[in-house]
Amino acid sequence: MFNDIGALELVTIVVLAILVFGPDKLPKVIQDVTGFVRKVRAFSDSAKQDIRSELGPDFKDFEFEDLNPKTFIRKQLSENEDLKEIRSSFDLRKEMNEVSDAVNRPEPDPAPAAPSGTAGPDLLKKPEAPAAEQRVRFDADAT
Repeated sequence: MFNDIGALELVTIVVLAILVFGPDKLPKVIQDVTGFVRKVRAFSDSAKQDIRSELGPDFKDFEFEDLNPKTFIRKQLSENEDLKEIRSSFDLRKEMNEVSDAVNRPEPDPAPAAPSGTAGPDLLKKPEAPAAEQRVRFDADAT
């Protein structure tokens, strides 16, 4: 729960607590907070025990952490025999080497170009401008 709190954040919380509650009341507030946390944990543990006892002996090894979707999926993936077989047959390094070889392979020499007179118009060459009599006029006088 508090795994992502850094040292600077912790010092800031302590300084704010001293400013808000004062050095006189701070030990009492800390005792009250820790007592509250202990009561919440005890309530949670007793609720878990009640749920386990109500579920019966079939669920005696049931863990509430398994209800977390990430944990559930991770557990199912690790226990599935078909996925273990697929994972063992798949070699990532081999696949990556094949891809890098395909990318780094030099390209074959291009086919020789056909002679320009027999192949028809060169589509890569910029066309010449049409002659004045071939141009279409778009003004009102042309109609």
